[in-house]
Amino acid sequence: MNANETYTSLPPVKILWINPVGLSVYDQPMADVIAQIKQPATTVELVSLQLDTCTDNLEYRTFESFIIRETVEVTRYAAVNQFDGLVIGCFYDPALPDAREISGQAVVVAPCEASVQVATRLCNRFSVIIGQAFWQQQMLARIRDYGLEHKLASMRSIDTPVAQMQVDPARTKQKIMDAARKAIREDGAEALILGCTMEFGLFREVQKTLGVPVIDPVFAALKECELAAGLKSAYGWKPSRVGSCVAPSEADLKRFRLFDRAAPIANRIRIPRAD
Repeated sequence: MNANETYTSLPPVKILWINPVGLSVYDQPMADVIAQIKQPATTVELVSLQLDTCTDNLEYRTFESFIIRETVEVTRYAAVNQFDGLVIGCFYDPALPDAREISGQAVVVAPCEASVQVATRLCNRFSVIIGQAFWQQQMLARIRDYGLEHKLASMRSIDTPVAQMQVDPARTKQKIMDAARKAIREDGAEALILGCTMEFGLFREVQKTLGVPVIDPVFAALKECELAAGLKSAYGWKPSRVGSCVAPSEADLKRFRLFDRAAPIANRIRIPRAD
C-alpha cells in the first residue's frame, strides 16, 4: 500500500442506466427517481433503446427477445466510453450474462439480482410481489440461477400489467399491500421485493404499514451499481476476463463488424453530479 493512498471513501462514478423497453415515456419519471437517490458525486446517463419494434413492456419472452442485441450494443457503448457501471432496468434481468461478457471494465447490475442480494442480507425468507401470475416461472428461474431459491417464500401476483402500474399508483399500492399481507401471513415472508421496476416509488408506505423490509428494485439496482462501480474504481475490482469470463477479442469484433453501427440509443437524459 502506497503511503499516499487512502481508502476511507469511494471515488465518484459514472453509471449508464438502460431503459430496455425502448419507449422514452418511462425515461423522465425514472430519471427523477434516480436523481433523488443517487450519491451527489455520481453521474448517471439514462438511455432508452432505439428499436425497430417497440412494446410498452417485456412481460413476454417474445418481447424480451427483441431487445437483446441492442442491450449488448449499448453495453459495448458503456465499455468504450469508460462508464464505471451499467444497470439493465428490467426485473427479468434480460441479457445480463451477455452484457457482462462485453462490458469491458464496467460492472453490470440488474434489478432482480440486486434486489434478492439486498433481501438476503435482511431476512431468511423473502417473497416477490409480481405483476401477473405468468411471470412466476421466468422469475423463479432467475432466482434459482442466483442460488437463492431456498430463501424464496413465495411469489404473489397483483394481477396488473406493467403498463398499468403507474396509471393509478394508489390502486397499485393497495394491491401490493394486499398481496404483501398474504405473503407475510400465509407464506412466512420476512421481507418483500417489488418484482417490477415500474413499481418504483411505492415501497415506503407498504414498508411502514407492514413493518418488514420492502425492496424497491430501482433503488436496489442503482445503489448496488454505485457500490460495485465505486469498489472497481477504488480497488480495481473490475469484471474478470479469464476462464468463463473471457470476452470476444477486439480482432474478432472488428473482423465480424459487430459494433460498426452507432449505439442504438433513442433518448438520453443526463443526471449530473452535484457540484
